[in-house]
Amino acid sequence: MTKKQLLEAIEIEAKKYFVDASGCHDWTHVERVRALAGRIGKAEDADLHVLAAAALLHDVSRGEEMRKGGGFCHAEHGAEEARNILVRLGCEPDFIDRVTHCIRTHRKRGKNIPESLEAKILFDADKLDSLGAIGVGRAFLFAGMAGSKTLYTGNEKELAKHDKDYSYTNEDSVFLEYEKHLKHLKDRLLTKTGKTIARERSDFMKDFFTQFWKEVEGKC
Repeated sequence: MTKKQLLEAIEIEAKKYFVDASGCHDWTHVERVRALAGRIGKAEDADLHVLAAAALLHDVSRGEEMRKGGGFCHAEHGAEEARNILVRLGCEPDFIDRVTHCIRTHRKRGKNIPESLEAKILFDADKLDSLGAIGVGRAFLFAGMAGSKTLYTGNEKELAKHDKDYSYTNEDSVFLEYEKHLKHLKDRLLTKTGKTIARERSDFMKDFFTQFWKEVEGKC
């Protein structure tokens, strides 16, 4: 089959994993990551075919991870799910290895390091969707889905100093996620193009949270 036909087949298979997906990691997230990966990939002269396939498949195990409260790594599990899909579709071993490497290494808190250009681009594209206006919206949605009990506690900056994972706990909140991770995310991106996009999105997010705390304190 042609490259276009293969991507269409991959999309059909990938979508099966997103039935009743949470809003913060639903198919629209996949579409945004694919678009960002394509934009960065063109600027960085990457293999757009590998990138598109990896973007379509990168979160096939995210739903299961959330249902199990973060009990396993969706990137590692997803890479194996993707491998099975690509084998069934008759893809070449080298293509499968390149795509699954991207998927296995796209998680910001994972132990696997992106080595190929395409893996670095997928990493950046996925992280960029956690920043900016989209990132603010997704952060609130994820907090609600993960069981956060409060909009804020006021202790976020203090808790962020501790080397502890508060994910899926009652202490977690959007603002803790921002203080611990999101405000630093722009510094973790790996490509020149990704870093440029991240700076603008990160500035918007900083302005949003600054405004929020001013409103909490009745200053505006």
